[in-house]
This record gives sequence, structure tokens and C-alpha cells, in this order.
Amino acid sequence: MLLACALAAGACGRNDPPPAVDDTAHGAPAADKPGMSTSKKVVILAGAAALYYLYKHHKTATATDGAESQYYLSKNGRVYYRDAEHRAHWVTPPPSGIPVPAAEAADYQQFQGYDNRTTGNDLTNLGTDPE
Repeated sequence: MLLACALAAGACGRNDPPPAVDDTAHGAPAADKPGMSTSKKVVILAGAAALYYLYKHHKTATATDGAESQYYLSKNGRVYYRDAEHRAHWVTPPPSGIPVPAAEAADYQQFQGYDNRTTGNDLTNLGTDPE
């Protein structure tokens, strides 16, 4: 009897944490989803929309901001920066896209990749210095 109580107390007396809960099957809580609250509304920019967003935010940077600070738009519709030795480096947006506040993202809705769309314009028709 003493042995049974000792075994039972050892198994029952442990403070092991409960097993993890997998929320992925049901999705994230509504409060954590982008677009569910006006204070957190974001749009994901990918592809051309993300490149144009990066270009617009880095085109007026100065050399004092760092070697990779000022971005340029090439005639072929690609975005690049020049390093300290003046070599061009092509910019690639992150594969997961860039979360941008919805109000700011509206400027990029005509481009491919706006809110992960596959349709829209690319950057080839923008020339060398679009406004």
C-alpha cells in the first residue's frame, strides 16, 4: 500500500506544465489578425509594390545615412543601390512581403504584389525617376 501511494504521489504530485495548444488549426484570435482593428490595419506589399515602396523610402537618403541608404530605379524597372566602391546591388524585397499601414499602402495599389495580388503594373514603365 505504501509503495502504491508513493508511486501515485510521484506521478500526481509533479507540476508538469500542460501540453502545448496548437492554435494553427483554428487560426489566430481575431484581435491579432491584420485588418481586424482600425488601429492595426496593414496591407502586405510584395513584388513590384514592395520594391517601389522601398525605392520611395530610400530615394532621398544621403550618403551620411550609410552605403546602402540611397536607392535608384533603373530603366529596366529594377531597384538598386551603390556601395562605397560604386558597384550596383539589386534590391530584392523580403519573400514574406512588407507590412505597411493601409493608409500609406494605398499609393502602391496599382502595382503587382499589393496585398499579395498577382495582377497589376510592374516598375518597367516608370522610367528613371518617377514621382
